[in-house]
Amino acid sequence: MPMLPHQIELLSPARDADIGIEAVNHGADAVYIGGPSFGARTSADNSVQDIARLVRHAHRFGSRIFVTMNTILRDDELEPARQLAWQLFDAGVDALIIQDMGLLEIDLPPIQLHASTQTDIRTPEKARFLQDAGLSQIVLARELTLPQIAAIRAATDPERCTLEFFIHGALCVAYSGQCYVSHAHTGRSANRGDCSQACRLPYEVKDSQGRIVAHDKHVLSMKDNNQSDNLRDLIEAGARSFKIEGRYKDLGYVKNITAHYRRLFDEILDERPELARASSGRCSFSFTPDPDQNFNREFTDYFVQGRKEDIGAFDTPKNPGRPIGWVTQVGDRWVEIQTDDPATVIHNGDGLCYLDLHKELVGLQINRADAAGAQGRWRVFPKDELAGLRHLKRGTVINRNRDMEWVRTLDRKSADRRIGVWMKLSEVPGGLVLDLTDEDGHTGSATLQAALEPARDAAQADGKLREALGRMGETIFEPIDIALDLTQPWFVPASMLNPLRRDAVAALEAARAAAWTRLPRAVPVEPPVPYPEDTLTYLANVYNHKARDFYARHGVKVIASAYESHEETGEVSLMITKHCVRFSLSLCPKQAKGVTGVQGTVKAEPMTITHGNEKLTLRFDCKPCEMHVVGKLKPGVAQSVRDIAQQTATSPIRFYKTRPVTTA
Repeated sequence: MPMLPHQIELLSPARDADIGIEAVNHGADAVYIGGPSFGARTSADNSVQDIARLVRHAHRFGSRIFVTMNTILRDDELEPARQLAWQLFDAGVDALIIQDMGLLEIDLPPIQLHASTQTDIRTPEKARFLQDAGLSQIVLARELTLPQIAAIRAATDPERCTLEFFIHGALCVAYSGQCYVSHAHTGRSANRGDCSQACRLPYEVKDSQGRIVAHDKHVLSMKDNNQSDNLRDLIEAGARSFKIEGRYKDLGYVKNITAHYRRLFDEILDERPELARASSGRCSFSFTPDPDQNFNREFTDYFVQGRKEDIGAFDTPKNPGRPIGWVTQVGDRWVEIQTDDPATVIHNGDGLCYLDLHKELVGLQINRADAAGAQGRWRVFPKDELAGLRHLKRGTVINRNRDMEWVRTLDRKSADRRIGVWMKLSEVPGGLVLDLTDEDGHTGSATLQAALEPARDAAQADGKLREALGRMGETIFEPIDIALDLTQPWFVPASMLNPLRRDAVAALEAARAAAWTRLPRAVPVEPPVPYPEDTLTYLANVYNHKARDFYARHGVKVIASAYESHEETGEVSLMITKHCVRFSLSLCPKQAKGVTGVQGTVKAEPMTITHGNEKLTLRFDCKPCEMHVVGKLKPGVAQSVRDIAQQTATSPIRFYKTRPVTTA
């Protein structure tokens, strides 16, 4: 059984264990983190020991820890992956996030398995299959609309499978798991955690007649995902786990964005008593969460509410920040700025930026900022020479994309997460007993053997006792109510109350730990359910023989190997995406329908995009409203991979590419 169907899970990223601990402190019901290998982020690895430390902290609040093992694996990597899975299980990890179905064919521990975004779940049929194959939680494609999410919920069983959806962070332009541009051009496979991010580069776009349609535009670069306004709709559609992207992100990002969505979900849960948090405790923050304060390429809610025209960050893949004012004067070493709001303060170390005449973002980091007399007027001294700041002149609009005061705020302790407890102090023969019951129903108690003395000030005795008992200090608890069951007001010194409270808290923590249960591993349906298709191309990312055996066992007749095995040397779709360059440039035939003098003249002919020596073809599949970025493997990449295979004594796998002949 997965998470209970009425529970709402906020799932935060962690680059390392310390960031994961702060994600929990700021309200995460679950955290996903990379292990020492196979985690689809080459620079976000963590030791099993560090993950065990994070697990211990998270489980105190009932939060879960999921570890990513979501690369596609070579045959020689299956055994190391199996060993790592057992180490993570022994460390207390709650679930593994996987892409490679070969893992389902080996001796994994009884740990819950979740389907990675790399499994490309877009249809009810695919979602139902993964549920029946034993995946307890599946993260849906970011490109889905609300009706499509609802259709997947209707096709799956909420008692057996939780639907997870990305609600914030960077957007891959391709369907996850369906992008091979990086591997084709550099040998760095996105499916093995080493994407070179060709989607963030500037391109020249030409139509089928060679005319330039766009020059130096980042036409494959998306704005950042932000579903803050769609959470209620996503819950209604059937999503229950809400994922924040960002295993490369810094501590400030994880604190801020986790706190932002914690507040939003708490508002919803207060409105909807039939729903519940997936973990314990409530958070208080020493700051007001604000997604605009972190790196972002501006925001979009992508396709959740249907196709929109403004989903791309075509001018720059960098963080444009927020407007704060304009240039009034440029000196030899300084720039004078008038702020839009006179209350705005510019700090030493702030990051400012502006768009030059070519609409390219230019940054200026501030060494020193001085108030310049007039209200809202600042004289700033940039770190770099002014001569290098292109087109900076009077009237230039200035944005701020790094606020040092905000950074310093989040460098400090910024959240407190507490679990509510009912406290009852009772009188027993020979002393007192303190009983604690937390919001989850766990109990702990401690007894004080002592001769009690009547209070000198009976009127204030009860109040002082309650105040002393309620000082929970650095514990994870806070009192909901403090009851006193005493025959008369007693004087109990702090030297007695403090150890009594400390022992009761320790007993309660022990009871919570003893009651902790693992998420169960789902049992696959038997006999094995058929895969929705009987033919798999390179797009299925089958990279080892165990994965091939998995699909064959589920009825697939033709199985091609992954693109990384280099069976596909000619032109193929290196990226499949719901984003359409034609649509974004207002050159879509559907947009032209009904426009006088235009209808019929705009056709979905191929286009080309070029960056330096790299040239790719854009082909448009208008029925499903998708775009294919077409290219081929570079010979040098193919040779380099062959060299690596020889050095490591591995070889690319080859499966049958035609239907096997059956004999009578």
